[in-house]
Amino acid sequence: MFKIQTDLALETRELVQKGFGREIEGVEVEERKEFDDKIKITKVKINSIKGEAILQKPMGNYITIEADGLRDEDFDVQEKVSKVLANELESLINVSQKSSVLVVGLGNWNVTPDSLGPKVVSKVLITRHLFEFVPEKVQDRRIRSVCAISPGVLGITGIETSEIISGIVQKIHPDLIIAIDALASRRLERISTAIQIADTGIIPGSGIGNERKGITKDTVGVPVVAIGVPMVVDAAIIANDAIDLLIERLKNETERSSPLYMLLESIPDEDRFNLIKEVIYPYYGNLFVTPKDIDRIVENISTVIADGINMAIHPEVKENDEYRYVN
Repeated sequence: MFKIQTDLALETRELVQKGFGREIEGVEVEERKEFDDKIKITKVKINSIKGEAILQKPMGNYITIEADGLRDEDFDVQEKVSKVLANELESLINVSQKSSVLVVGLGNWNVTPDSLGPKVVSKVLITRHLFEFVPEKVQDRRIRSVCAISPGVLGITGIETSEIISGIVQKIHPDLIIAIDALASRRLERISTAIQIADTGIIPGSGIGNERKGITKDTVGVPVVAIGVPMVVDAAIIANDAIDLLIERLKNETERSSPLYMLLESIPDEDRFNLIKEVIYPYYGNLFVTPKDIDRIVENISTVIADGINMAIHPEVKENDEYRYVN
């Protein structure tokens, strides 16, 4: 099977399952819908080394929240997605009221599709300085110590992001890291409509074939929960899907016994994808596509994620709506 770039465990599982024709050994899947079926939640749990090897993703929990309303600017749906995100995030983190949290906004703030992480950081309720300088203001509040950073990317700083985070961890000793990043999808309909939460950490750039050193418990020393949203899709995938659709329509209008049908049936997926790469890659290399209104999308999704994080980390925020949209 040819490699298709995607950061979503849900999509990797869909591709592998299609090839297997059955559920994958060592992988558990649970699906449900909420709020009049406007929000779909899919939990993929990799619980064995075999499942890990097949999906090529670390053992752990991957939760995907899908809602078309995220793309359509349905603010009622966006608010509900924030609450679902908060509940699912709470189910993955193991922190006490006295725990401290470091929020990391991954990505390049100069490139709009990659600026989700920094945007979220700008909207998270930051409190660590209050605990240090005005503790009397927060001592009776049900909020946790939270700090945040947008470390930039290697091309700007000359430093691996994981090295920056490791240095911060050694200095401030957080109990948990929440990392936010833009992802790559293999389906157009999931661009800006899906949010993935994973308790396995993150490898920045993996979805676009530009892998950096991972940000995981093993590399930075504390648990890492990653939140990501697909913002780009490989142009070769779009072309491949279009040709796929064309071939299926031609087959439906052609006699099964005809030479044309037999020819269409005999074209392997990998050969077709390689032909597409021969057209695109010599001129553009890895070409990724993003929606034209990506600036609006990033602004809206960053608010949804920041609200979800605020509610999950700070019990008082979840109970008192006036604390929401603080930034």
